Amino acid sequence: MQVTVISPEASMFDGEADAVVAPAFDGQVGILPNHAPFMTLLGEGTLTVRRADTVSRFSVRGGFLQVVNNRVRVVTEHVQGESHAS
Repeated sequence: MQVTVISPEASMFDGEADAVVAPAFDGQVGILPNHAPFMTLLGEGTLTVRRADTVSRFSVRGGFLQVVNNRVRVVTEHVQGESHAS
């Protein structure tokens, strides 16, 4: 699935992934390929993006996560951590 992580300051990740775990406002949410359409508000915590043997972690605060057509979009008010782009 295609994953994009952006904030007003930067685009932090844009690439393929096998799994995403995000801090939703009411707890952790896990997204795998071909997930049903879904949207949630984000809380504060660690966003994890996994692809094969690579794990990227980002600290996020606020915003939302959207899943549509095997694409995950994370739009957050603030993001820190690894910066990966493809």
